[in-house]
Amino acid sequence: MLSQLKKDIRVVFERDPAAKSLLEVILCYPGVHALIGYRIAHWFYKHKLYLLARIISQIARFFTGIEIHPGARIGRGFFIDHGMGVVIGETTEIGDNVTLYQGVTLGGTGKEKGKRHPTIGNNVIVAAGAKVLGSITIGDNVKVGAGAVVIKPVPPNSTVVGVPGRVVVQDGVRVGADLEHGKLPDPIANLLEQMQKRLTALEEHVSTGHPPTPPECGSP
Repeated sequence: MLSQLKKDIRVVFERDPAAKSLLEVILCYPGVHALIGYRIAHWFYKHKLYLLARIISQIARFFTGIEIHPGARIGRGFFIDHGMGVVIGETTEIGDNVTLYQGVTLGGTGKEKGKRHPTIGNNVIVAAGAKVLGSITIGDNVKVGAGAVVIKPVPPNSTVVGVPGRVVVQDGVRVGADLEHGKLPDPIANLLEQMQKRLTALEEHVSTGHPPTPPECGSP
């Protein structure tokens, strides 16, 4: 346990530039506290002491705001930054060097039994507020954007954003729609523009007697 704690603390210094001292990390990082509680609870869970494991996990949740089910499997180099609101379900499997930010949910989609939570590959980053739901696989080196809702498998070396989550970058190449928030279409403005075109055509018909020009394909 002491050896694992040293590794968990080392990961904090590697990934969080705000970490200033060893004492600060030990006293003030809920992600580290949650991992300590998880590792103790997971030991009891593996030895089929399920109630005791859940009690320990709930105590850790009370003090940290991070809920990690003791049945989850977590690899090396795991880091939870800030952490408030993070939920990790029972059958979740997390690879090595994974980073989660606050508000992330690795959850299920219903009351089904068996494997019902996601499998997260190595070197994955899941940004704030993202939800990864169901028994799906997130490949290695994936980045999940803030607020994304991922319900389908994601191939390795990808970036996924949006609701529902869509792959926008794969192997360094942009694919699919460009979801830059500053360039989203305005459906109301588009509708008003089409209505103006229709009114102009009707006015032309009334004043000249010629049939109006047919609207463009897709116009109302």
